[in-house]
Amino acid sequence: MTRTALVLGAGMVGVSCALSLQKRGFTVTLIDRREPGRETSYGNAGVLARSSIVPLNNPGLYGKIRSYLGNRHPALNLDWSRALTRPGWLLRFLWEARPSQAAARIAALESLTSSTVERHRALMAEAGVSHRLRETGTLKLWRSEAGHAAAQAEHDFLKAHGIASQVLDRQGISGVEPALNPIFHAGLLCLENASVDSPGAVTQAYAELFAQRGGRIERAEVQRLERGASGWRVMTPQGDFEADIAVVALGPWSMDLLAPLGLDPKLDVERGYHRHLRAKPGAKLSRPVYDVDAAYFMAPMEEGYRVTSGVDLSRRDAPDNHRQIDQVTASAREAFPLDEFAGETWRGARPTLPDSLPMIGEAPRNPGLWLAFGNQHLGFSTGPITGEIVAALVCGETPPVDPAPFRPARYIG
Repeated sequence: MTRTALVLGAGMVGVSCALSLQKRGFTVTLIDRREPGRETSYGNAGVLARSSIVPLNNPGLYGKIRSYLGNRHPALNLDWSRALTRPGWLLRFLWEARPSQAAARIAALESLTSSTVERHRALMAEAGVSHRLRETGTLKLWRSEAGHAAAQAEHDFLKAHGIASQVLDRQGISGVEPALNPIFHAGLLCLENASVDSPGAVTQAYAELFAQRGGRIERAEVQRLERGASGWRVMTPQGDFEADIAVVALGPWSMDLLAPLGLDPKLDVERGYHRHLRAKPGAKLSRPVYDVDAAYFMAPMEEGYRVTSGVDLSRRDAPDNHRQIDQVTASAREAFPLDEFAGETWRGARPTLPDSLPMIGEAPRNPGLWLAFGNQHLGFSTGPITGEIVAALVCGETPPVDPAPFRPARYIG
C-alpha cells in the first residue's frame, strides 16, 4: 500500500523533502500559501555555500557585541522591545556561542554543506535548469590592511577542513573581478562554492520537477495541524488534507503551527532585505562577492545585481526598517559601478534556532510528525540534504549524515 505525506512549506527545504519522499514511493502533497520559492528561498544571495561551516553564533561573536549594540553597524539591527519580549532566546543564542561548542557545531554544519554543490548540480540537471548554475566560487573581500591576516587565517582554517580557497592581494582581486573598484586590500576566493542567478526560479524548477513526477501542489494557507484518523490532518480555507505523515517545513512560520500542539521548538527569526541594481555599461561580476567590513553580499542575478543586508532582529511581521539596506547599498556603490534600482526593496525572514543548526527529525511525542526547519542562512544550500535526511529517517534508512546534532528533542522536551 502506498504511503502518503503532507509537506507544509514550498521553499527549498520543503520542496526537497517532497522530492526525497516521492523518490521513495510516497504520494506527496506539497502545500504553501504562495507559489514555490517565493518566500525565504527567494531572497538570498543564491550561494551554494560549501565553505559556510562556522555558525553565526561562534565565539568571535562576543568580541563584536559592543559594536552592534548602538544599531549603527550594518551587520545587525536589534529591536530592543522584541529582545526584551523573549530575553531567554537571545541569552540562549549567546550562550550557545561559547568556545566549548564550536568544534561540534562546525562538524555538524560541514556534514550538511559538504555535498551541497554536488546535490544541486544533479537536481538542476534533472529539472532542466543547469544553465542557472555558476561554478565560479565566491569572493570575500576586506577593505583594510588587517584583511590580509584575516584572509590567511580563514584560508588555513578551510584548508584544515579540506576546502580549497585562494588568498588574493589587490592585484589578485583585480585579476578575478576587474570591474571592482580598487578599495579592497585583501580577498579570499572560495573555490568550492557555487551560485545561481535566481534562487526563486531554481526552487520553482524543483517544484515543477516534483509535479511532473506526479506530486500534488496546493496553494493554500495552512491554518491548523492536528492528528487525523490514521495520521495527520491539515486544515486550509480550500479544504482539509490528510496523510500518513506530515512534514513541517514552513521556516519562520513553523512555530505558528506547532504552538497549538504544545510544541515549542525555540525558533526565532532573522529578517533580511535585498535590492536589485543595474550595473553601469561594461561593468560585470562573475560571482557573488561579500564585503566583510560593510556586511553585504552583492550577487549577479537575472534581475540585476542583488545587494543583501545584514540581520534585522525585529519582530517577524513588523514594518520594514531600511537603515541597513540603505547603508549597504551606499557601500556597494563604492565597490562596484552600480546604476539605477531595478524593482522594489524585498524583505524576508530566516528561521533561526539558538545553536544555529536546523531541526531535522520526528517531533517528540508526535509519531508521524516530522520537522525540517531552522536552516538559518543556509536553507537554499542545505535544502536537498535536509530532504534526504528526513526521507531516510521516515523510511528507516541510514541517513546520509549523522542526524543527532539536528534532533528536535534538543529543544522540544
